[in-house]
Amino acid sequence: MTYHPKSDFIAIMMERGYLADCTDYQGLDEALSNGVVPAYIGYDATASSLHVGHLLNVMMLRWLQKTGHKPITLMGGGTTKVGDPSFRSDERPLLGPEQIDANIAGMQKVFARYLDYGDGGTDALMLNNAEWLDSLNYLEFLRDIGRHFSVNRMLSFESVKSRLDREQSLSFLEFNYMILQAYDFMELNRRYGCTLQMGGSDQWGNIVNGIDLTRRVIDNEVYGLTSPLLTTSDGKKMGKSQDGAVWLNADMLRPYLFWQFWRNTTDADTGRFLKLYTELPVAECERLGALQGSEINEAKVLLANEVTTLLHGAEAAAAAEATAREVFEKGGVGDDLPTLTISAADVAEGISIVQLIVKSGLAKSGKDAKRLISEGGAKIDDAPLEDAGMMIDAAALSNTIKLSAGKKRHALIKLG
Repeated sequence: MTYHPKSDFIAIMMERGYLADCTDYQGLDEALSNGVVPAYIGYDATASSLHVGHLLNVMMLRWLQKTGHKPITLMGGGTTKVGDPSFRSDERPLLGPEQIDANIAGMQKVFARYLDYGDGGTDALMLNNAEWLDSLNYLEFLRDIGRHFSVNRMLSFESVKSRLDREQSLSFLEFNYMILQAYDFMELNRRYGCTLQMGGSDQWGNIVNGIDLTRRVIDNEVYGLTSPLLTTSDGKKMGKSQDGAVWLNADMLRPYLFWQFWRNTTDADTGRFLKLYTELPVAECERLGALQGSEINEAKVLLANEVTTLLHGAEAAAAAEATAREVFEKGGVGDDLPTLTISAADVAEGISIVQLIVKSGLAKSGKDAKRLISEGGAKIDDAPLEDAGMMIDAAALSNTIKLSAGKKRHALIKLG
């Protein structure tokens, strides 16, 4: 649709590619133009770190704050005990309260890099839905809230329908999740004046439920805004690398590997990712994204530097770039590469090169490592590695060894 927004926030959402849909463009735009709008995104505490798949929505909260509004990061201390069925093929494992609290503490470290928390009018709030969900009385909840939900309508939501169409089990526990999420929106509106929920487009049904419930129970007008579910130009889900999730906490993924993930962006995605994941002006993002040949590689380095600086700081970004240039351009070993330290006892009788490739994280299994070698994708100190039976002893490790899988993945092996 063609809509010319008055508010800076909606203008940025449209211009940079964050916007998939909105429940009421005009109403939300008016609200954003007339004062501070508190808006939230919910995060279930299923892991101790956010991953790259969350980053798009974190950037939306950052832009919300930069345009004079109030972001709320709602941690699902309560809903994590239940599990969100949205577009999953199985039921989530249930976590205990201690693990949930530990996960929330880990995720808070990332939010603090992107948002300013505090008591001011546009300072971010970190809330936990256990605050109101843990004390719910089940019978009162059924009577006061449950009566507003139509099971027929809930069955029509894509997240539920996709499970049922595949004849996969959907437990009553998970079915309750969408009611709890709707209740979250209403409680945030009642307690904190929150008038906007944002999320990925797979959350549309849950968001609409919350808007309806808030209108019916406390007669307040609230809004929903969704972002597109991102896939890369080759059709893969954004945020998945060949080694699994790209975590945002440095203790779960070293800044060099995070930087490398962005440096490996395909040519076709570079301009789009610059708009979504950096704060460079849109015209500059488009100019960089249109570069051809080897020039686009400098645009990717800039993308990696900008994104890594936001998350890990300028020093980590500079160190990652220096290591990459050392490794790729000069054939060196680089100071910041993933390093596996082997004890003398471990190599007393020798250790196979296949084991080292697996231990260093360059392959997931011995079978993968052997395949890598047989297909000519493995190198040792930049020379082709052809013998899968090679053994490495302490003498061979008197100098640091560099192992490579393809052109872009490297690790150092040294004696401790």
